[in-house]
Amino acid sequence: LGELVWAASTNIVLLAVPVFILLGQILLRSGIADRVYVAMSKWLSWIPGGLMHANVGTCMAFAASSGSSVATAATIGTVSLPLIGRYKYNERMFLGSIAAGGTLGILIPPSINMIIYGWLTGTSIPQLYLAGFVPGVLLGGLFMAVILISCLLKPVWGGKPATTTWRERIMHLPELIPPIGIFIVIIGSIYTGIATPTESAAFGVVAALILAAAYGKLTMRMIHQAFEGTMRTTGMLVLILWGAWFLNFVLGSIGFTDVIESMITKSGMSAFQTLMTIVGLYLILGCFMDPLALMIITVPFVTPVIVAAGYDPVWFGVLLVVLIETALVTPPFGLNLFVVHGIRQQGSLTDVIVGCMPFVAMMLLMIGLIVAFPKIALWLPHTISTSH
Repeated sequence: LGELVWAASTNIVLLAVPVFILLGQILLRSGIADRVYVAMSKWLSWIPGGLMHANVGTCMAFAASSGSSVATAATIGTVSLPLIGRYKYNERMFLGSIAAGGTLGILIPPSINMIIYGWLTGTSIPQLYLAGFVPGVLLGGLFMAVILISCLLKPVWGGKPATTTWRERIMHLPELIPPIGIFIVIIGSIYTGIATPTESAAFGVVAALILAAAYGKLTMRMIHQAFEGTMRTTGMLVLILWGAWFLNFVLGSIGFTDVIESMITKSGMSAFQTLMTIVGLYLILGCFMDPLALMIITVPFVTPVIVAAGYDPVWFGVLLVVLIETALVTPPFGLNLFVVHGIRQQGSLTDVIVGCMPFVAMMLLMIGLIVAFPKIALWLPHTISTSH
């Protein structure tokens, strides 16, 4: 156990995890997330569904600089939940838009889960980042589409429209620059060869600190809160990592993983049937297991089976992340459900679960689209590779 804990704790790739969490904490504590939300609300509140579109849009922007679904859901939930009563929104759908929108944090790069998948399988993290971008934006679009259709069918769900002027929209436009700037710093430093994925996270933190200073929010109190929040979240994730890594070792030692791998490869199933079996397995297990632990336990023996069946490991990485996203919002143990309910501090968890169901349907649709049209994930990495 000591050796496994040491090996998991000293891997340079995993150093990116606490650094990305710190980045998200700085964006939250410095008020940058609030500013982005206000700007998104000015630009998107005219669409039927109003601020629910701002929830998804801000989650997408925050995901492009955070890397964590839980951090994204917690941040946007803290900013937006007080507005439900003020504008008379359908509470369940509003809660669902935050919980589901938060899941985009692990699909739109940079992504902590993609780092861990790359570490477990030896797959290129920069390639995974590129592959996740188009599906992430497309899934965000599907979330907005389901909000739009629901509020057109039931206008009362969309609440009172928030009035705004073109002058206010243009005035708040600069607030959207910080997440875009941080995204460019992180991804740009990787693809120009300046930094590894781990080092790029540190560049992102420096950029966030500069922005916090520019807004006059860089104080010792803010830095202390950001570090404390980072330590708490990292501690939780590392304990999950250690436990799952040790369980993985035990399952491997008793031959369990070899038996499962042998059963799948010798079952006589076609490549597509094998894929669908694994997709079904993840959808079921995702309801009952922590997504990170689920990844660490299953990926080492599932990925070789998928690759042997002729599928691209980068493509499967994206599909797996969407499956993990679904696990974050499916009862009874969807982590984002509890995060949003915890911030709300009232009512029943059932409200969040029911509100998430239309968005879960969009995730299942996204899984189907990625399986049917692999180029959704592979087009961008192949295009960049060819141009290089």
